[in-house]
Amino acid sequence: MASFEPFKDDATVLTLDGLTVENRLERIEIYGSLQVTRDKPGLELARELKRVLDATVRALEGETLPERITTRPSEKVRNPFDE
Repeated sequence: MASFEPFKDDATVLTLDGLTVENRLERIEIYGSLQVTRDKPGLELARELKRVLDATVRALEGETLPERITTRPSEKVRNPFDE
């Protein structure tokens, strides 16, 4: 698994099958789909997802957290191929 330190940067993106995990300073965004098949590749995907979630929980448990934060919406970037 590529290095993924939750909440440490605003740029790391991890892809697990069709699931995308984006690192942000104030949140972790997880979207897409992941098929965990009943075989060795499925077990490895499940372990990778668990590592990401375990690291996220450890990071959160290691901080004094506010009751709730207000997250900024993602900035929409102009598509340079649109005319």
